[in-house]
Amino acid sequence: MRTLVVVLLFVVGLALASGASLPPVVASHFATGGVADGFMPRGEYLLLTVAVLVVAPLLIGSLASLINILPVRFVNLPNRDYWLAPERRADTLDTLRKHGNRLGIMLALYLFLIHGLVVLANTQEPPRLSETPLFIGTVVFLAGVVVWVWRFVAYFRRT
Repeated sequence: MRTLVVVLLFVVGLALASGASLPPVVASHFATGGVADGFMPRGEYLLLTVAVLVVAPLLIGSLASLINILPVRFVNLPNRDYWLAPERRADTLDTLRKHGNRLGIMLALYLFLIHGLVVLANTQEPPRLSETPLFIGTVVFLAGVVVWVWRFVAYFRRT
């Protein structure tokens, strides 16, 4: 969790610093072709950006802690009974936290990429979002999620 918090502090700091260069009214939503079609005041945009940058990754990173309070029947995990047996439960929770933190970090970096592209889009007149970096970033993020899922399932399929 410590690494996730450090990454979040870093991206929030960068988001706030880069957000200072935004115009008073920010193009915050873009249609096909990168054309701006939604606007909001800079303060509201930065508040929303920071909230999403922090809450979504922290939520994902802390989901493993719910296993401590959920009945075992509500936990969807390959070989659940094996991994949540009393002698393995602590190690399993630690592994789940690590996996959750990795996914939270990936999400934070992806969300920051989107913010960065919004900042760059707002340097143009009229504002235009560059779709190629967004597409590449999305593909990289989704590939990372696929690898994350594969590693997660592979780890918990073994007994």
